[in-house]
Amino acid sequence: MRLFVALYPPADALDHLADAVEQLRLGRAAADGTNVRLTARPLWHITLAFLGEVPADRAPVAGDALREAVTQWSQGAVGRPVLRLAGGGRFGRRRFTILWVGLAGDVEALTSLAGVVRRQLKRHRVSYDRKPFRPHLTFARPGDRLPEADLQADVATLDRYEGPDWTVEALHVVRSYQGPNPTHESIVTAPLVPDSPSI
Repeated sequence: MRLFVALYPPADALDHLADAVEQLRLGRAAADGTNVRLTARPLWHITLAFLGEVPADRAPVAGDALREAVTQWSQGAVGRPVLRLAGGGRFGRRRFTILWVGLAGDVEALTSLAGVVRRQLKRHRVSYDRKPFRPHLTFARPGDRLPEADLQADVATLDRYEGPDWTVEALHVVRSYQGPNPTHESIVTAPLVPDSPSI
């Protein structure tokens, strides 16, 4: 099972981002029929930990690790993180180009939460990608399907992007199904406790 731990922004935040993407040169190219490899909106997420291929009998252990992480983090938190999609840029060059949008708001709290999740995964002996946490939402993988000048213009526009505030409600262990029409399935949901008292 190909798994990762993620959070999903709410519909109003995704609506705002979708409207902004339509206004990009990439969005206009997509509307004109160019395959710029826009990520399907149901797949828009922020990854906290990428687990990769996990034996099916270990998936419940990953769920236990996530629940324990959320409980542990909530005990020391003063409410859930309030975030907004903001800023953005590109990873890679030429045919490896990826466009993403970043986060603003309580990013430090989210980073702390991601750290607790990763520590619990390690404690439960669930392997994950050890790359540093860099919160972002990937929305397109255009590669070299757009002129470089258009990509640079879109990156400049993304840098100024700012969406509405939203509160993190839950984290998920997500199963990813790859193929021509990839899908995600949340197999474990761990709600964050609202208004947790500080200890």
